[in-house]
Amino acid sequence: MKKAVFFDMNETLLNLSVLKTEFDKHFNDAYVLKYWFTKLLHSSTVMGTMDAYKNFGELADVALENLFFENDKPLSPETKSEILGAFKKLPAYADVIPAITILKAHDIKVIAVSNSSLSMIKEQLTQAGIIALFDSYYSVDDVKKYKPFKDIYLSVALQEGLQTKDIVMVATHDWDLFGAKKAGITTAYISRKKEIYNPFYLQADFKSSDLPELMQQIIAYNN
Repeated sequence: MKKAVFFDMNETLLNLSVLKTEFDKHFNDAYVLKYWFTKLLHSSTVMGTMDAYKNFGELADVALENLFFENDKPLSPETKSEILGAFKKLPAYADVIPAITILKAHDIKVIAVSNSSLSMIKEQLTQAGIIALFDSYYSVDDVKKYKPFKDIYLSVALQEGLQTKDIVMVATHDWDLFGAKKAGITTAYISRKKEIYNPFYLQADFKSSDLPELMQQIIAYNN
C-alpha cells in the first residue's frame, strides 16, 4: 500500500518555458537552456561525489556565469537576476493539479523533494499556485547532498514516519528515479521531454506521458 508520493519539481511539475524565454533574449540556440541545466546538475553530482556542498542557487549562479563566459558574452548583474529570478517563477504543467487531486482523493500524502533550497521550493510552489496541494516539502539542504544520492530520499521517509515500501517517487529525470530506486522506493516516470530513458539505470515501475494517468497507475496498484 502506497501512502505517499514524492515529487521532483523542476521539469517534473514545473515547466521551464519561462526560462527558455529569458535565455532566448541572449542566445540563438535552442539547446542553450538544456546545456545550462545539464551543467548545473553535473556540478551538483560532482559535489555530492566529493562530499562537498553549495546550495542549488549558488551552483546555478556559477553555471550561468560559465555559460556566458564560454560564449564570449557579458553577463551583467541585471541579466543574471532576470534569468535566475525566472527560475523561481516557473508555471506548473496543466496536468499537475488534476494529478495531485487524484492522490488527495485517495488520502495519499503529496510531498515535494527537490534539489532547490527550502526557501526556493516554497517560492516556486507559491508562484506556481500549487503550494496548498502539498502536505510538505523538503530540500537537499537538510542532508547537504543532492539527488540522486539516497540520503535525501531516506531522510524524508524518516521525517514523515514512512517506510520506503510506502512511497512512490515521481520524476521526469531517470537519474533521480535511479537514486530513489536504489534507496528502496517505488518509482514513476513522467515523460516530459523527447529523450530515451537510460537503459543502464534501474527502470521505473510506472511510466506515462500523462501525469493523471500515471497517478491512476499508482492507485490501481494500491487496489
